[in-house]
Amino acid sequence: MSKNSFPAVRKAVIPAAGFGTRFLPFTRAVPKEMIPLVDKPVIQYVIEEAAAAGIGDILIITSSGKEAMRNHFLPEPELEERLSATGKTALLEDLKHLQNLAKLHYVEQSVLNGLGGALILAEEFAAGEPFAVLLGDTVVESSNDVPAIAQLIGCYNQFGGSVVALEQVPRERVSNYGVIAGTLVQERLHKIENLVEKPRPEDAPSNLAIASRYVLTPGIFDCLKKSPPHGAGQELYLTDALLMLGQSESLYGCEIAARRYDIGNKLEFLKATVEFGLRHADGGDKFRAYLKQKLAEEK
Repeated sequence: MSKNSFPAVRKAVIPAAGFGTRFLPFTRAVPKEMIPLVDKPVIQYVIEEAAAAGIGDILIITSSGKEAMRNHFLPEPELEERLSATGKTALLEDLKHLQNLAKLHYVEQSVLNGLGGALILAEEFAAGEPFAVLLGDTVVESSNDVPAIAQLIGCYNQFGGSVVALEQVPRERVSNYGVIAGTLVQERLHKIENLVEKPRPEDAPSNLAIASRYVLTPGIFDCLKKSPPHGAGQELYLTDALLMLGQSESLYGCEIAARRYDIGNKLEFLKATVEFGLRHADGGDKFRAYLKQKLAEEK
């Protein structure tokens, strides 16, 4: 099958319905996806990544009490008029940028039964097409000019099948991730033969962990529906469905050229805040000077 024979990836799904328990009590009132990195919430970075990959239709899977995410991307005429009247055109352009990133759709996950349970709700939206998945609490910053999700789309365009993002993690941390076993097809691309959810370091088949970005074919939905629920929350694991899908079609893992920030993790959030703050055009240099002074005082 030639490269152009595969359906185009035109849609993305962003699961963003979780409780955000690792950031309580803050997340009692504010969705974790609205945690800011300097002056933009995490969900905006995620949507900008999808839009930069040419995706124009995005479904956000949300839950009760997360209206702030939807409101963030809606027009606010009174604020826009004030910015215009006071000559704050750069800020006004930023707001207009938000409204034109992509066509946003929403569906509410009433029962929070895991990532797999969230993705089942995207079946009607996908409408038989392959689709991208970007976790809503994770910022992935490309280390080249190609957005992380676009790197996966490139693999899909070449080989077909579902593609998951991979990153190498220290062996002692593999128990925090889904880990793959596979065969190297070409540089940074693996054909997946097995997936192990949160293995012990001594049992892990590799140190290649699934890294919060996916391109999935529509066959994933039948596999999700057949997947066994886990634990008291009856959670559906995407890993289970991917293993099942791999029995009927090729499944690939792409080591992305990117840095991943799991904003649901406090330490990763602090690291991201510092790194994004140092690079920010408005105040980055002053922030660097402050950090140097503060570190000197701590010695």
